[in-house]
Order: sequence, then C-alpha cells, then structure tokens
Amino acid sequence: MATTAKKDGRLREERLGFRVDEPTKALIARAAQLERRKLTDFCMTALTEAARKTIAEHETLVLSDRDRGVFFDALIDPPVLSEQLQRAFAEHKRRVTR
Repeated sequence: MATTAKKDGRLREERLGFRVDEPTKALIARAAQLERRKLTDFCMTALTEAARKTIAEHETLVLSDRDRGVFFDALIDPPVLSEQLQRAFAEHKRRVTR
C-alpha cells in the first residue's frame, strides 16, 4: 500500500472513494480553484471540518440558564437518593461490571 506524508508529518495510508455527478465535481473544483488549492486538499479540509462540526454538535450539551442553575444546584447540594433510584444504580452496577 502506498503512503503519502502530509505537511504535519502524519502519514496518509487510508483511502476514501466515492463518485459524484459532474455538476457537483465542477462546483467543488471551482471552489478549490478559487482558494488556489488542489482538489484533494480542498476536499480533505472540507470533510474534516464537517466531521468535526458534526461530532461537536452531537457531543456538546447546551443548557438554558435555568437548566444550568438546576444542574449546579444538584452538584452543590445533591438530593437524597430515593429507594427506587438506589435500586436502579445497583442494577446498573451489576450489569455494567459483569
């Protein structure tokens, strides 16, 4: 398998392959040309940015001021655990630590 080195020193060994229609390729090629970048470099940057944005959107929790207050109040002064919640924690521990 051929490898190529990126500017940051990491090796690129994996491949992604997909087909696009002619208008889509022309659009992407034009955008790459306007930024004076190679098509592959332009696509890699765009895909990487889109992937990071998607991951951040799914891994970031945004709370309202009210929700943030409730959360921090619970951290500072946690409520007493009900018997039902204690059983749920015990069951979770039993299942997870098997």
